[in-house]
Amino acid sequence: MINFEEELKKFHPSLEVEDAAEAIYNQDLTDVADLLIKMIVEAEEMEEKK
Repeated sequence: MINFEEELKKFHPSLEVEDAAEAIYNQDLTDVADLLIKMIVEAEEMEEKK
């Protein structure tokens, strides 16, 4: 049976929507577009060295 008092002790409120969005957007994540740009820049640099 569920012990509600114990479950309430474990409860941590979730972030508000605005706080959650800020936490997500402030992370420095690399996406596919970033990888493609890096590959193109590196390829151009290699061409310049030839």
